[in-house]
Amino acid sequence: MPDVETYSFSHKELLQLMIEASNVHEGEWQLQVNFGFTAGNFGPSENDVLPGAIAVISQIGITRAKADAPKSLVLDAAKVNPRRPT
Repeated sequence: MPDVETYSFSHKELLQLMIEASNVHEGEWQLQVNFGFTAGNFGPSENDVLPGAIAVISQIGITRAKADAPKSLVLDAAKVNPRRPT
């Protein structure tokens, strides 16, 4: 069997994994992505420089969803990571 080199996750799969990893068991949550932006001059050579911008993802986390958050972006921690009886 060939070695797997890539795993891909949808935003909801990633959100569920992060809810579980954070040991969260209640509330509605959504992904939080923090971006950094910068502008500069870019090109393959000095004669081919053009103004441009770079966007980077500086952090990924979860945040409690606001009441008006689109439901397609929200997961209920009680459903995806219920408390286990002790």
